Parts: sequence; structure tokens; C-alpha cells
Amino acid sequence: MNSKKSKLVHKIYDKELVRRVVDLAKKIGSDEIVAVVGHLKEQVQEVLGDEVQYAFQEELLGTGHAVMQAKKYFEGKKGKVVILYGDVPIIRPETLKNLISKSIKNKEYATLLTAMYENPTGYGRIIRDEGGNIKGIVEEKDADPLQKKHIKEINSGIYCFDIEELFRAIDKIKPNNAQGEYYLTDVIRIMNDEGLKTGAVIVEDNTEILGVNDRAQLELLTRVLRMRINSFHMKKGVTIEDAQTTYIYDDVKIGMDTVIHPNTIIKSGVTIGENCEIGPNAFIREGCEIGNAVKVGNCVELKKTKIADNTKVPHLTYLGDCQVGSDCNIGCGTITCNYTPNKEKFKTQIGDNCFVGSNVNFVAPVKIGNDVLVAAGSTITEDVPDAKMAIARERQVVKEKKK
Repeated sequence: MNSKKSKLVHKIYDKELVRRVVDLAKKIGSDEIVAVVGHLKEQVQEVLGDEVQYAFQEELLGTGHAVMQAKKYFEGKKGKVVILYGDVPIIRPETLKNLISKSIKNKEYATLLTAMYENPTGYGRIIRDEGGNIKGIVEEKDADPLQKKHIKEINSGIYCFDIEELFRAIDKIKPNNAQGEYYLTDVIRIMNDEGLKTGAVIVEDNTEILGVNDRAQLELLTRVLRMRINSFHMKKGVTIEDAQTTYIYDDVKIGMDTVIHPNTIIKSGVTIGENCEIGPNAFIREGCEIGNAVKVGNCVELKKTKIADNTKVPHLTYLGDCQVGSDCNIGCGTITCNYTPNKEKFKTQIGDNCFVGSNVNFVAPVKIGNDVLVAAGSTITEDVPDAKMAIARERQVVKEKKK
């Protein structure tokens, strides 16, 4: 990554790679999560805190060696364990649930997530017998020319194992390979030699198993996730005019018949109602709730703001820590001044059916009632009662120019 930061704490859509993988483990119903950490482990621990248990791999001696470090957490336990990688962050939960389900249903001691690649260079190849059972996995550097040429099925590195048989087999693996490492893939060969049933689930979308090794791959995964999220919303009835320039983060809810114009960013946790118009060039940050038939227009930024139905915020406006009622019009250049020198945040409240003229500053905390008209160019520092007009600006003075 050419970075002072651990690869695992680099982010896609404001969420660290390792955080995405832990969230994935939670979504598939994991009872216990163990993170095997090594280089720059303190940075990973800072991100994950006490949400997981930690195993430490002081020497980087391969994937099998990494799993060995977690053995103490599984002693005396039965059931299934799923092996994930901290730099493979965009697998769908449904894919892993299918993997687990097949492993349980078919009574497999190891179930692999595999993929079909036309050009599998760099990946471990799946070796099957004539009946289709998995005999083993051969890594790229250990594969012979025929295996490299003819085998298209590759190992993703994602597994579902029987806990007891995994750790019984892992004690038997040796570093007898070109890398001098303990390969987790050798567990499959050992189980096959002992007559234990193994199997695989072929992933339908190969982009799910993409990993991150450099900045270019980080950008690629961001692009894949962007298109996946945008496609999800479009299938739910949202119009996205330009999916290439629209960035909708995870866990955003958008109602049907809403239109998203180009160059718009909507961050995690935002809720947008039906029949809204968002953008172009809008930036909707965390903590926002937008009602139905709301317009959020060009170069508008919202943060921790609630906007009720039928309100318009057409352009060039910042609303932060703000609540706006229904049927309002917020004029161009309106700003909520919510940030103090002491780094405190104060709220602005605007009632229903209000008209706010252009270039208005609301100096929070301030409360505007219902049916209020705020004159253009005003700086509002005091509350305004219902059905009043507020003007807060200096009288214009015209003087002769100095010669």
C-alpha cells in the first residue's frame, strides 16, 4: 500500500477493510469472532476494540500458521468455523450463508468457496477426482504446467470447517512447499486422504472474492461496491441518473420514485423518503432524515438534519444540526452557524410553512416558528414566533466615492 497505515485500516466508503469483514461475520450470525493479527496490530486493535478476541501471529509463516494461533479459542468446541480474510471485504452475507448451509446439509468437514476464472493465474487451483470430489488445492508456484493450463476453478481462500477436524488436521501440515510456509490448503488434502467428505460452493459473482493489495485494487473494490449499491437502489425504484458519479454508502434507505442527480454523495445511515429530488452535487452526511417529496438541490450539504415533507432546499446551502418543518422553502446561500469556538454544536429549528430568503445565517441555538418569513441577507440570532417576519440587517447607506 506504500503507507504508514496497516492495509486493513484503509477504508472503502468510510469503513475500514477489517471493519467490513467483522461486520460481515456478525451478519452471518457468528457466535464468536477471533482476529489473527500481526504487523501493525495496534492499528487493527484500535479499530475493532473489544468486539473481537485476538490471536497474535508474530512470524508470517502462512495461512495455516495464522489459523494455528487461534487454536486456543476453539479447544473443546464443536460446530462450524468460517475462515475469512481481512483484506477481502465485499463478500455478500448471502454467499457465506449458502456456504455454511451446504456444509451442514451435506455433512461436509470442509466446504470451500471457489470461483471459475478464465485466466486463473496467481490463484490456487482446485483438484477434483473423477467423481467431482475435492482432492486438494495446488498453489500457483507449486502447480505443474498441465494444472496451470487446464484448471479454471480457483480457491478463494474462504472456508467453512468442522472445528474439531480442522484443528486435528492442522497439526499435521508441514511447510513442504516453494514458500516454506504452512498452507491452510493442505488441510483439504489431509481430510481427503482420511476419507472425510469435502465440498465447494462456486461463487456466482467473482467480484465478491476480490482482495486488496495496493491502492489500485482499493479503488477497484470501491467501484464494484458503488455499482452494487447503486444497482440495489435502482431495482427498488430509485432513479440514479449517473451511477458512475453517484456515491451511496452502506445502509442508506431511499424511497421509490426518488431521483438522484449526478455528483451526489449520500453517507451511511441516511434515510430519504419517496418522490424526492436529490442533487446534482449534493452532499448528504450522517444523521439525516429526509421526508417525502423533498428537493435537495445543487451544492447543498446536510449534516444531522431532519427535513419534513414537501420542503425545498434548492441550492448553495449548508444545514447542520437542523430540523426543518414541512412545506418550507430555504433560499440560496442559507447557512446554519452551528459550530462554536469551544467545538460545541447547537441546533436550529425551523417550523412548518416557512420562507427563508437568500443568504440567511441562522446562529444556533435558534428556533423559528411556523409561517415565518425571514428576509434575505438576515443574520438571525434570536427566536422568531409564529406568523412573523424577521429582518436582521443593516440599513443600506450610499456615500460618495473618495477621489
